[in-house]
Amino acid sequence: MRQSAKQADSEAADTRARLASRWPELRDELDIQPGPAHASGEPTWVLHDPARQLFFRIDWLSFEILARWGYGDASAILAAIAHDTPLEAGLDDVKRVLAFLTEQQLLRPEGEEALARMVERRQASRSSWWSWLIHHYLFFRVPLWRPDAWLGRWLPVASFFFSRRFLGFSLAAAGLGLVLAARQWETLRTYLFDSFSLEGLLSYALALSAVKVLHELGHAFALKRHGGRVPAMGVAFLVMTPMAYTDVNEAWRITGRWQRLQVSGAGMATEGVVAAWALLAWALVPDSGLRSALFFLATTSWVMSLALNANPCMRFDGYFILCDWLDFPNLHARSFALARWKLRQWLFGLTDEPPEHFPRGRRWALITFAWSVWIYRLVLFLGIALLVYHLFTKLLGVLLFVVEIYWFIWYPVRRELLAWWERRREIFVQGRARLSALLVLVFLTGLALPLPSWVWVSAQLKPAELWAIHAPVGAYIEALPVADGETVPRGAVLLGLSAPEIRMQANLQQARWARAQWEAVSSSIPQTENRPMATARAQGEAALAEYNRSRQALAQLQPRAPFDGRLFFLDPDLAKGQWVGARERLAYLVGPGPWRLETWLEEDQVRRVPVGAKAHFFSPSLGRTLAARVDMIDTDRAQALPDPMLAAPSGGHVLIRESKGEWIPERSVYRVTLALEEPLPEGWSQVARGDLILSAGARSSLWALMESAVSVLWREMSP
Repeated sequence: MRQSAKQADSEAADTRARLASRWPELRDELDIQPGPAHASGEPTWVLHDPARQLFFRIDWLSFEILARWGYGDASAILAAIAHDTPLEAGLDDVKRVLAFLTEQQLLRPEGEEALARMVERRQASRSSWWSWLIHHYLFFRVPLWRPDAWLGRWLPVASFFFSRRFLGFSLAAAGLGLVLAARQWETLRTYLFDSFSLEGLLSYALALSAVKVLHELGHAFALKRHGGRVPAMGVAFLVMTPMAYTDVNEAWRITGRWQRLQVSGAGMATEGVVAAWALLAWALVPDSGLRSALFFLATTSWVMSLALNANPCMRFDGYFILCDWLDFPNLHARSFALARWKLRQWLFGLTDEPPEHFPRGRRWALITFAWSVWIYRLVLFLGIALLVYHLFTKLLGVLLFVVEIYWFIWYPVRRELLAWWERRREIFVQGRARLSALLVLVFLTGLALPLPSWVWVSAQLKPAELWAIHAPVGAYIEALPVADGETVPRGAVLLGLSAPEIRMQANLQQARWARAQWEAVSSSIPQTENRPMATARAQGEAALAEYNRSRQALAQLQPRAPFDGRLFFLDPDLAKGQWVGARERLAYLVGPGPWRLETWLEEDQVRRVPVGAKAHFFSPSLGRTLAARVDMIDTDRAQALPDPMLAAPSGGHVLIRESKGEWIPERSVYRVTLALEEPLPEGWSQVARGDLILSAGARSSLWALMESAVSVLWREMSP
């Protein structure tokens, strides 16, 4: 023990000697100001680097060390702190502060070694032209105005809008606007639907531009009221999307948390006030383009702003409001560091000290918040990548898609993987790391091995002979010659419909045909002058064709059974005199043949499901599972679905689009017919939809993923 103590004293003496021999000096332009009190009551200070407009919050001990930095000796600094303050400081604390100052480039560069480090850091910060282009494509700012002097001149006027009196007026305006808008509810709904027109979108764009300028002015005036300086305002581009910005970095100079909250929330508060007065104005002004703009300001604008800016997962207003509310600066960075520390502990069993020490509840809250932000950003950036891909041409879209995925998703993951690799010697000796590696290997093996798989789709239980009966046009029921469930022979009339327009057209065409016949027969024109006779015959043939079409339309109103079977009405309360709509399904005729299952599979599913494959079908109306086998698979893809029951809008699995009364599949699908291997319940006569599980061939999930990716890439890259 004595030897260890002597060794520690010797190392401390060596460290003091090295520091004394080349004691670094602080940069002259640095500024230290009192900061907000810590949650524990401990005072803090803000260190300002004006050259880079950066602010660093430091604790009490760090401030005391920096306040005595000019002593030029670590021993003298520690002795002065021990004499002047109740704090206990050691050489490690001085080294910690020195490391912070060196890392943040807050020291005056002196000597060849310091200059070499600056050159090295400068070279490391330089990026290639493509890296610079990618970074500035994703985000860059264009400062347009230095508003600080202008804000100072107009601050007395703007102070009224921060007063309680104006807040009371705005609340009253919001209440009155809500009352007046409620009385014009139908007009409000009309404006909502009309907003999707070209004029409405133009009004929205103008209103949005105006309110965003007011949003940024709200931040700027709030900062100016509390003594801050606003060096710049301009336009920022996030993935080439313009948005206004205001440089309010000097909000860190403000010591009061409530004042900082005012600066952070002033933008959204401004939009809320604008919405209140816009709603009142909308209820009072007449219809015009101005009223459309007021409608957007009162509704869409502030809702979208709230949804975007209030989200603490991105570095917008909501994030800074949360930081100020919790008095927890750099919330993202600190929670991310804590989550990475916990992840390394889970995966590898590393025993590192946490980046910061918090109570157990707060630590888990920060870790959960970090994971929530990561998941949210993953979904958001994937959506942005897909949006960018679809907005540009194919080649440029694919390139920008790759850039988005690399920069927003892969780049952060890559940095963490590199950190693991640098510590690989330390990690590989941990038992937890070997267990994690084994689990990953088992998982990847499971993905790579061809394992039995299943296909889950919807299916329809129906008889081999099934004929649906629709109303060809809007009509009323004239006769019901067959009762529900009654057996009918082939050719029997199943239903009597009447459509007055079709009947009137048929009578009119019949009269025209009779007249054309009479004119052709009673013509007394000589045989040599056959032109009028030919004209009369042509008119008669045209009238006959029209009459035949009318008779066919009338025949469709009297549907006849195409085969022997039983008739079932979809609506058991169907009665004479009831009107039905065009193409409305009324009943279906069930033939005496066996029942079967029918479904539609996509191309990759058809390759995996052979004829004879086993299957199981379940429908809530059956109440039990039926065994089946694949009996037939069509070789030609379906051009249209004959029945919409298995379409996605009806609750099925086939994605369709409706075109000219037909249900067109969005993807290539093939009809698959299955034979039942179990009998149906006695007297079963109901067409039913349910879930079908098909036994597919063995398949590697990893291979399927690669095949799907290559297929999508080939499809999208093809002209």
